[in-house]
Amino acid sequence: MAATLLTREGMPPRDLAERTRLFALAVMVFCRQLPNTDEAREAAGQLRRAANAVRSNYRAARRGRSRAEFLAKLGTVFEEADECADYLQYLHDAGIRRDPTLLQEAKELASIFAKAVQTARRNSERLKKPPSPST
Repeated sequence: MAATLLTREGMPPRDLAERTRLFALAVMVFCRQLPNTDEAREAAGQLRRAANAVRSNYRAARRGRSRAEFLAKLGTVFEEADECADYLQYLHDAGIRRDPTLLQEAKELASIFAKAVQTARRNSERLKKPPSPST
């Protein structure tokens, strides 16, 4: 399953829209392979929703009508990617199922989007400041 997260060159796609799409699909496959227990079903549902939220909110952020909307959607993408990493870690720690590649991808996506949120906030603040007079 891990191969679905990588390009032919063995690397994650550079395009984040494609990378988040592949991540959501890989999570779906992972969840289908979980045992039919209450705790696995509960975690699977939350994990699937969070992975799809990463995909759909990133897509929406790219189409944002304003900087504020872009920043809000990007923040949601980070939160949902972080939630995915948390659920994957929970499933691993509980001994239900593990996929180190999928967990690593969730952590990488969370890290990428955390940095993107920081950069977007910094850029928004910079744009709010009036230009300094030339001396």
